[in-house]
Amino acid sequence: MDAQTNGGAEEYSVENVEKALHQLYYDPDIEHKNTAQKWLMRAQVSPEGWNFSWVLLSLDRAPEIQYFGANALQTKISRHWADIPAEQYEALRSQLSARIALFSDGPRMVLTRLCVALASLALHTIPDSWPNAVQDLVQCFPPGPALLELLTVLPEELHTSRLPQYRKSLVRAAISQTGPTSVFPLLLRLLDQAENSQDEAVGTGAALGPKVLRCFSSWLLLDIPLSECEALVMASFRALHQPELFEMASDALVHAISQPDAHRYVNTLLKLVPAVLQLEELLRHAVQNGDMESTHGLCRVILALGQNHARTLLEQTAHWQSFLALVNMVMYCTGIPGHYPVDEMTSSLTLTFWYTLQEDIGSMERERKTMYLQVYRPVYFQLVDVLLYKAQFPTDSEYATWSSDEKENFRIYRVDISDTLMYVCEILGPELLGNWYDKLGRLLTAPTQPTAWQQTEAILYGFQSIAETLDVNHSDVIPGLLGLIPRISVSNVQLADTIMFTIGALAEWLADHPVMLSGVLPLVLQALSNPDLSVSSVSTLKKICRECRPDLAPYAPSIMAVAQDVLIKQIHKSSQCMWLMQALGLMLSPLPIAEILGHLQTLLTPHIQQLESLAEQPQTPANRLAIIHILGLLSNLFTTLNIGPNDTEQDGTGAMPKPPGQGPHPVVVVLQQVFQLVQKLLAKWINDSQVVEAVCTVFIKSVKTLVDDFGPMIPQLSEMLGQMYSTVPQSSALELTRELVHIFAKDPTHDVTVKLLFLHMIAVTLAVFERGPRDHPDIVDSFMQLLLQTELLPHCATVPAIGQVVHDEGRLLLETILEAIGGQAPRILMDNFADVLFYINKHCFAYLPIWLKETLQRPDFPSAYVTPEQKNTFSQQILRERVSKRKVKDIVKEFTLLCRGLHGTEYAADY
Repeated sequence: MDAQTNGGAEEYSVENVEKALHQLYYDPDIEHKNTAQKWLMRAQVSPEGWNFSWVLLSLDRAPEIQYFGANALQTKISRHWADIPAEQYEALRSQLSARIALFSDGPRMVLTRLCVALASLALHTIPDSWPNAVQDLVQCFPPGPALLELLTVLPEELHTSRLPQYRKSLVRAAISQTGPTSVFPLLLRLLDQAENSQDEAVGTGAALGPKVLRCFSSWLLLDIPLSECEALVMASFRALHQPELFEMASDALVHAISQPDAHRYVNTLLKLVPAVLQLEELLRHAVQNGDMESTHGLCRVILALGQNHARTLLEQTAHWQSFLALVNMVMYCTGIPGHYPVDEMTSSLTLTFWYTLQEDIGSMERERKTMYLQVYRPVYFQLVDVLLYKAQFPTDSEYATWSSDEKENFRIYRVDISDTLMYVCEILGPELLGNWYDKLGRLLTAPTQPTAWQQTEAILYGFQSIAETLDVNHSDVIPGLLGLIPRISVSNVQLADTIMFTIGALAEWLADHPVMLSGVLPLVLQALSNPDLSVSSVSTLKKICRECRPDLAPYAPSIMAVAQDVLIKQIHKSSQCMWLMQALGLMLSPLPIAEILGHLQTLLTPHIQQLESLAEQPQTPANRLAIIHILGLLSNLFTTLNIGPNDTEQDGTGAMPKPPGQGPHPVVVVLQQVFQLVQKLLAKWINDSQVVEAVCTVFIKSVKTLVDDFGPMIPQLSEMLGQMYSTVPQSSALELTRELVHIFAKDPTHDVTVKLLFLHMIAVTLAVFERGPRDHPDIVDSFMQLLLQTELLPHCATVPAIGQVVHDEGRLLLETILEAIGGQAPRILMDNFADVLFYINKHCFAYLPIWLKETLQRPDFPSAYVTPEQKNTFSQQILRERVSKRKVKDIVKEFTLLCRGLHGTEYAADY
C-alpha cells in the first residue's frame, strides 16, 4: 500500500482509508488483507480519525465504509476519551445524534456502532457533564428503532466497559434510577402497541416488539428491583403468546426472574406463580406439536421461578398448593415424551431443580420440613419413575441411526440422571430399593409377553446409581438382586454393561458378604472375554479385587487363567490391560509369597519372552509400542502388588509391611530377573524418550509401592541410572532419582549410594545447562523437582559449604528475583518469588540489607516506573518482615504493580 509510506497527515486521508478498505474486503491475497487490516487499525486511532470518520459516514458510501467510520468514532470515544477537550463534549454529542437520526432506517450494523459510540460518550459524561442523558435521549429521538437501539446498548456498554470500578458504580446508580421513570413506561407503551398490532399484516408496533423486549433484557443488567419491573414482566408473559415475540419475551422473563436479589420481592414473586401456571396449556400444546424451541423456552421460564426461588416460595406455607402445582409443571418438563437429545432437548434443564428443592426442604425448620416431606415424598417417588423412563435406551434399530454426538450426549444425560437419583435417595431411603426390586422381579418373572430389555436395564441403572451412596448394608433386597441378575437374559451390550457396573457398585457390599461372590464372579469373568464389555468388566473386576481381596484366594486360579488368556489374545485395549494388571496386583497381595511368585511366573513369562524377542528386533514404531505396552503392564502390576493382609496394617508411607523372614518382595524378585533384559533394551533404545520413560516408570511405581523393601535393587539400579543419564540425559531418569532420594537418602544402608547418584545427576545436568537449558525444558523442570528434596537457605548458617555459596551467589539470586518482580516474569508467579525473598530475609539477614542497597541503587532497576523513594520503601518493608509470608507476598504484589505501571489501574483491581 502506498499509503503506508507517505507519512504525515496525508497518510490517513479519506482516499487512502477507502483504498485500504477495498483491499481488505476485495483483494484475494491474504497477505494484502492482513497488511490493510493493520494499517486501518492504526488509522482509526490516529488524530486524523476524527476527520475521515465523519466523511465516511455520508449516505453515498458503501455500508462497509460507513461501518468503518462509525467504528472509528466509537473506538476514539471509548479508548481515547482523554484526548477530547471538555468543551467539545456537547458538539460531539450533537453530531452523533444527527448521524444516528440519519441512519435510523439502517444499515443496522452502522446504526448499532453509532449508538454504541453515543452510549460510550454518555458513560464518560454521566452524571457530571450530562446528568440527564437518558431522559434527553428519550425526548430527543422518536420511539423507533434508533431510540431502542440506543437504550439497548447503553447498559450493555456499561456492563463491558473498562471504566474504573468506582466510576462504573457511580454511572450504574445514575442510569438505573432512570429505568422505572423514563425507560420502562416507554417500553411498556411500545409493547402494548405490539400486542395490539398482532392481527395486522404489517404493524410498526409488532415490528418493534422484539426490540422492546431485547431492550428490557439489557436494562435488567443493571439489577433494577423486580418490583419496579413488575408491569413489564407481566407484559412479557402476555408476549409469550405471540410467536414473533416468544424468543425475546422468554429471555427477558428469565433475566428478570433470575436477578440476584429478586428473592427479596416476595409479593411480586407470588404474583408470578399464577402467571407461570397459566402457561401450562401453551406448554402442552408446544410438546404435542413437537415444537422443541417453544418447549425449551417455556421450561426456562418455569425453572427461573421454581429453581431460583424454591426456598422463598416454600416459606410461604399459605401458598403451598400453588407451588406444588408449579413443581408438577417441572415434573411434566422432566418427563417430556421422547428420547433426549433426539426427540427433545428440554428435560435435562430440570434435573438441578430437584436437587435444589430437596436441599431447600431439608434445610427448613423441623415442623415445616415434616410437613413438606409428607407432601413431596410421593412427588419424588413419581420423579424416580419418570427418570428411569427417561434413562431408557431407544430400540436397537432406532439407536443404530443416532450419530456419535447424539449417543455421547445421551450418555452424559444418563450420568446426570444417575446423579439426580443419588440425591433423591436421601429423601426416599431403603424403600426406594424395595420398589425397584419388586419391579425387577415382576419384569423377570412375567409369564406373558417378554419384557423389553430397556426396562430391565433402566432399573439396574437405578441400583447402580445409588448403591455406592445408600447404606445398602441395611437393605435386605441386595441378596435378592444379586440372585436375580444371573436370571437376566442378556442379548444386548448396553444391558450387559449395566449389569457389570451394577455388580461393581456393590463391591463394598460384597466385601461384607463374601459368600455372594460365587454367584457374580463367573459373570464378570465371562464378560472379561467380550471386547464389547471391556471397560465395564475390567473396572468391575478391579473394584472387586480392591474391596474383596481378603476373600479372593479361592477364586485366584480362575481369575488368573481368564486374565492371562485375554491378555495373550489382546482382547482389550492397552488402557484396559493396565487396569486389569492393577486388579491382579490387588488380588495377589494377600496371598502367600510362594503362591504370588507362582502366579507371577505364569502371568509374566509370555510377556517377558516377547520382550526378549523385541530386544533383538530393529527399532520400529510398532516395536516401540509393543515394548512400552509390556513395560506398562509391569508398572501397573507393581503399582498395586502390596504384600500384607489388609489396608489397616499400612505404615505412614501407604505401603504394607512385608512379614518378616519371607525373603525378598515378589516385585524385587521379578525386577532382578528382568534387570539384564532391561539393560539390553536401554542399550538399543536409549535415544527414545518414550521407551526410557516406560523403563523408569516401572521402577518409580515399584519403589513407591515397596518403599524400604525396594532396597535390594538400589546398588544395581543406581549404577544403571547413572550410566543411562550420562549417555543421554532425560527427564524420566531425574524423576526416578527423585523417588530414590526421597525414600533412601537417610537410609543407613543405602545413603552413600544414593548420595553419589544424586551428585552424579547434578553434575551431568549442570553440564547440560552449560550447553543451553532452554533446549531442555523437561530436564529443567524435573531437575528442579529433584532439588525440591533438598533445602539450601535454611542451612546456610550450619553447613559451611552452603554458607559460602550463599555468600558468593546470594546477590545474584536477589538480583534475579528483583528482575522477575520488576516485570520479567508473569504476575502469577509473584508468590513464588516472594517465598524466596522471605527465606533470604529469614536466614541471610546479615547480607540482605547490603544486597538490596547495592542492587536497588541502580537507575531504572528493576523498572523505570519506580522512583528511588518507592524502592527504598519496598526495601524497608521487606527487611522489617521476617515472620509473615503473607505480608511479604502482599508487599511483593504491591511493588510488582508499581514496577509494571499498573498500580491504581483496573488491571490491579483483579490482581
